[in-house]
Amino acid sequence: MPIDASSATAVYADAGLFVALEGGEGAGKSTQARLLREWLIEAGREVLLTFEPGDTLAGRRIREIVLDPATGDLDDRTEALLYAADKAEHVATVVWPALERGAVVVTDRYVDSTLAYQGAGRAIPADELEQIARWATGNLRPHLTVLLDIAPEDGLQRFDGRDRIEGESHAFHCRVRDAFRHMAEQDPRRYLVLDARRPATELAARIRTRVEHLLTGPGEPS
Repeated sequence: MPIDASSATAVYADAGLFVALEGGEGAGKSTQARLLREWLIEAGREVLLTFEPGDTLAGRRIREIVLDPATGDLDDRTEALLYAADKAEHVATVVWPALERGAVVVTDRYVDSTLAYQGAGRAIPADELEQIARWATGNLRPHLTVLLDIAPEDGLQRFDGRDRIEGESHAFHCRVRDAFRHMAEQDPRRYLVLDARRPATELAARIRTRVEHLLTGPGEPS
């Protein structure tokens, strides 16, 4: 794994392009990830569409634990460490190999979700949680994070059944949303914040424009 995991410096892949889609429940991340993949394939790019948690063999087992309502209550630290384990395996076996091939990697959720859900949502101290999440991923950062911003009352009504996390309180999801927005405000160069209530085609066009610009010379944001 070509990362110095002990380094506190953000790492951006020299090859490929890494794009993360983030946001609360019902924001439309999966839809936008699929539309972005289709456009990139049409443009002749190699694309890996992936997601967290669960897009590895070990990750699928972890996903069952953290999302199945039958799991019941978990200690907040236990939950955070399970998500970190999923990320470590995901980056090492899925994300990095694709980036090294020069592919565009599009992931539905990444580290920001851990910081928002387990940090703000569960109220784990942010500095402690970020240290764990960054260590697990070797501090690999996306070249671009697309934040699909939506109020919990709008997003949660887009589906009926709810998993263990979706079933949390309205206050929990409000804290999560606030955390996502705060992260974007702190580092606007690497974020594209969009109103998830807008039509999917409009959102897809905005994302394509930003990604097309990055494809001219991806690297650490200037």
